[in-house]
Amino acid sequence: MTVARVRLCGAVAIILFAFSGVLAGAFELMSPDVKSDGVMPEKFTFNGFDCHGQNVSPALSWSNPPEGTKSFALMVHDPDAPTGGAGIWHWVVVNIPAPVHSIEEGAGTADGAKLPTGSRQITNDYAGITNSPGWGGPCPPKGHGSHHYNFTIYALKVEKLDLPANATSSQAGFFVNFNALDKAKLTMTYGR
Repeated sequence: MTVARVRLCGAVAIILFAFSGVLAGAFELMSPDVKSDGVMPEKFTFNGFDCHGQNVSPALSWSNPPEGTKSFALMVHDPDAPTGGAGIWHWVVVNIPAPVHSIEEGAGTADGAKLPTGSRQITNDYAGITNSPGWGGPCPPKGHGSHHYNFTIYALKVEKLDLPANATSSQAGFFVNFNALDKAKLTMTYGR
């Protein structure tokens, strides 16, 4: 093989290697229940206050996590809630094992029985109402417009977050972000 061919083959190999991450696809979060920026169906909304949903957590799946992922964390937040800027944490799940790439519909029950083995739910901002962790569906104030519900899956560089038993969603969020390799987001809206 001539020197020119060796150089050409080397250049092609470098280009293919550089684009291999692009070809593999970006880290993505999806739901069969709603498209990104779609309206959240009523059944996923809270059942309490003056809301009449079923308080069922939606099904979620993700693909193409970055290399080196050792676990996942899921955080669901409403930044539009009138809480003085803090928003509301609707669901936080940490220590989802790396081989897992989905959570089934209805897995956000207080006991977490349908969550992947090893996963842990952190108390959400409904703690004073439901007195347990798990999914707390949307229930924005009437006439407040549509709220955005950001479902974010984080690929983490650690197998487990050792959080205290009484960890808050914000504390969990700090350690999730500190250990994140990448994240993917799906946003749903809901208003009354």
